Formats: sequence, C-alpha cells, structure tokens
Amino acid sequence: MSDVTTEVKKPEKEKKSFFSKVGKFFRGYVSEFKKIVWPTWKQVRKNTLVTIVMVIAVGIFIWLLDFAFGWLLDFVLGLIG
Repeated sequence: MSDVTTEVKKPEKEKKSFFSKVGKFFRGYVSEFKKIVWPTWKQVRKNTLVTIVMVIAVGIFIWLLDFAFGWLLDFVLGLIG
C-alpha cells in the first residue's frame, strides 16, 4: 500500500512596491473620508455655545473649591499658629 498525499501549494506572496502600498493607503483614506457626515452650521454653533458655557461653569466651580480650601487652610493654620 502506498500513501498518496497531495500537497496544496501556497501561492507565493506578491511583493508589492512602495508606491502601490501608498496608493492603496490613499484610496482607503479617500473612501473613509467620503463617509464623514459633517455637522450643519447650526449644530456647530450650538455645540460651541455648550462647550463655552461648560468651560465657564467648571472654571467657576474650581475657583470656588480653591477659595473654600484656601480659606479652610488659613483657618486651620490660624488655630495651630
């Protein structure tokens, strides 16, 4: 009895040139760029306003905390010293 084996030959890897890789990258880039949904001018204004208001609110909150902790530290150091 003889064992007959069939080998499946793997295709040799094609060596792609640098320029073909760069071209493929940019084709994919353009393809993905076309899928972007840009916001309307009204949405941009609204989101900008929300961002500015939140930055001001968080800034005021941090300022109040800093003021309160500074006052507390002065109070505690006044009791010790």
